[in-house]
Amino acid sequence: MKSKIPDNVVYSVDEGFNANILPYGTNVGAPVIRVDDVVSWKSRGIENVNKELGNKFNELKLQYQKLMEEYEWNELVYSAKFSFEPVIGEIYHLYRDGAGVNFLSLISPQEWNREHIGTFRLNSDKKWVVLNGNLGGH
Repeated sequence: MKSKIPDNVVYSVDEGFNANILPYGTNVGAPVIRVDDVVSWKSRGIENVNKELGNKFNELKLQYQKLMEEYEWNELVYSAKFSFEPVIGEIYHLYRDGAGVNFLSLISPQEWNREHIGTFRLNSDKKWVVLNGNLGGH
């Protein structure tokens, strides 16, 4: 009859007493081997990534809305009537006449009683920068 080795002794028929070469503790006082809870780690990671991507999406959405508003203002001013070549850096005012036609002028709204749509400055890229205006009013 073979002698029985106690449960707390690490013994293998092939390896013999091999507790010293194992990558984990084998005695009763060794730290407990626990499986990490990766599900909560993953869900926290997903939540953080989704929040970051959501913030980035909202930022891009605001940039897109601003770009579309700039486009609409530029289209409105460039489609208006004017018989002069605008000078870069100067301020111009967009008005609507009695027939509903938009026109560009140097005369400010304080000096003239016309339906004022907006005030603009022409920048060096030939883009009209709105200084004062309401797109809903056109």
